[in-house]
Amino acid sequence: MSERNWYTYYFKIGNRIVHRGITQDLDRREREHQQRWPDGHIVQVGGPKAEDGARAWEEEQGVS
Repeated sequence: MSERNWYTYYFKIGNRIVHRGITQDLDRREREHQQRWPDGHIVQVGGPKAEDGARAWEEEQGVS
């Protein structure tokens, strides 16, 4: 069984989603996005997932 160490997230400014993605490190990814969108924050979507589940979610979201 695969480890569930991937997270799906929305990066939001206020109530507006400006990015959707997956990562293994939410804190690092939030800091990276804040370089472009300083007022934004990450909202985790669901619980930890295996990599294949996270990538499937990403594909469903239309993230490339």
